[in-house]
Amino acid sequence: QVQLVESGGGLVQAGGSLRLSCAASGRTFSSYSMGWFRQAPGKKREFVAAIQWSGSSTYYSDSVKGRFTISRDNAKNTVILQMNSLKPEDTAVYYCAAGRYTFAPTRADDFGSWGQGTQVTVSS
Repeated sequence: QVQLVESGGGLVQAGGSLRLSCAASGRTFSSYSMGWFRQAPGKKREFVAAIQWSGSSTYYSDSVKGRFTISRDNAKNTVILQMNSLKPEDTAVYYCAAGRYTFAPTRADDFGSWGQGTQVTVSS
């Protein structure tokens, strides 16, 4: 398993942008599909975006498609979630997740390692 640490959360006005980073430990980062999930108060954790271990495919929920972009830098063991045109409904704790050699990862069960989360708050 890998250890994951998220950063980059904060408070932003609607329409603004934030860039979340997730740093992973270990020397096998390139073998892990990486994902972002979020959980708002009183709601279940939901899928946001993912990038396959090969880097060849990305996946997005309908609610963020066209506004968020996921990318990875295997040399830095890092995955980035660039969030633009933020809305108040994007407010949640955002979690980074890793799943080894997982294909088409969009479910929580596809990921075996999770970070502690970073708070994103979008004010109206």
